[in-house]
Amino acid sequence: MQKDFKIHINHKLSVLNESKLLIAVSGGIDSVVLTHLCHALGLNFSLAHCNFNLRAEESNKDEAFVLELAEALDVEVFIQNFDTEAYAKAHKRSIQMAARELRYDWFKELATQLKFDYILTAHHADDNLETFLINFTRGTGLNGLTGIPMLNDNVVRPLLPFSRLQIEAFAKEQKITWREDASNASRKYLRNKLRHEVVPILKEINPQLLDSFQNTIHNLNDTAFIVENSLKAFAERAIVSKDSFGTTYKVSEFKNTGNPKAYLFEIFKNYGFTEWHDIVDLLDAQSGKFVKSNTHRLIKHREYLILADLKSTTIESVTLSADEVQNGIIKTAFGDLFFDEVDAVSETSKKCIYVDKELLKFPLVLRLWKEGDTFQPIGMTGKKRVSKYLKDEKLSLVEKENTWVLTSEDKIIWVLGKRADERFKITKNTKQILIIAIR
Repeated sequence: MQKDFKIHINHKLSVLNESKLLIAVSGGIDSVVLTHLCHALGLNFSLAHCNFNLRAEESNKDEAFVLELAEALDVEVFIQNFDTEAYAKAHKRSIQMAARELRYDWFKELATQLKFDYILTAHHADDNLETFLINFTRGTGLNGLTGIPMLNDNVVRPLLPFSRLQIEAFAKEQKITWREDASNASRKYLRNKLRHEVVPILKEINPQLLDSFQNTIHNLNDTAFIVENSLKAFAERAIVSKDSFGTTYKVSEFKNTGNPKAYLFEIFKNYGFTEWHDIVDLLDAQSGKFVKSNTHRLIKHREYLILADLKSTTIESVTLSADEVQNGIIKTAFGDLFFDEVDAVSETSKKCIYVDKELLKFPLVLRLWKEGDTFQPIGMTGKKRVSKYLKDEKLSLVEKENTWVLTSEDKIIWVLGKRADERFKITKNTKQILIIAIR
């Protein structure tokens, strides 16, 4: 296996030969064998071990074993202890998911701080098969069936072409010691149930299962490449704009495909959506209808779909004193708000208005509009509800939600970026002209 591993590294992962590496080591056979293989090749690496404190004294014995391994190979080792159960409870994660998040977050932090080029994990061919089966049983798209990537950003899996049997044979041949995790024998986890009950039957049916599986993975990845190129071309046609409100797509482009649901799934699958039938229904829904995930909304607006982030924090109003306005520039959530006294009015725009400063009562308040707000759009004689004005302007739901107003004694001076109020406009009697602009 050592010879095959060297050939694999030189042919597929030659960049590792000249890189600073961090190997994730649990103390189990897979990561220990990976460590010995890398050491035999003379690669430049350090070890990183997570003590999740989930198996009482056994977890501490794993940590001690890794320390001894590092000393025997004369390599640097990093140890991190986690209260995994507390993290899982606080973040509402399963123990397995909590351990995964803690592990990879720490590895990436180490890599960033200490300039490691790559993080190596010991996933192998059997792990790849088990992951495929897990995704298959839970339901997935094409990407869920293309296997564990050998290289994903700075995470590398050098053992993916090798089977568990090859790893075990190499460990016995080289008289390598490792730590056994008793939980690997438990059937309560889906991965273990597949490993001990399903995969042996599949291998009995087809003794060359892993070889057949590798061929299938290669074929699926080739297909995924074609699909990815097709989706890029589709996105170029469908995307109308990208701005602070989100990404806007033409509904017509989805409808023009032979299978809108498939395109909707592929385009939006990474944003946490699960109700795909509801998303398909958005194509013919009324403006303002939306489907929400934990992180995003997909909103129907006229002939478009708008993908927008969910705002996790509430934007507070801003109180502007006379002194702050006098200083000229106010930092806001949407940009700089600029104030200045001028001698004359030049051309106005949606981002620039002129008002009679003497009509303003300080402090001014900058806030999001709310239901019940009214103003007198400049040039009109009567008042109008802001909600009706925004509807008439045919703004999307996201644009409406992000519309700000500048007020004086709760009277709207300006619906920012849209329309000034008649009551504060410049007249022939104005003595102090104030320009207000978004920059």
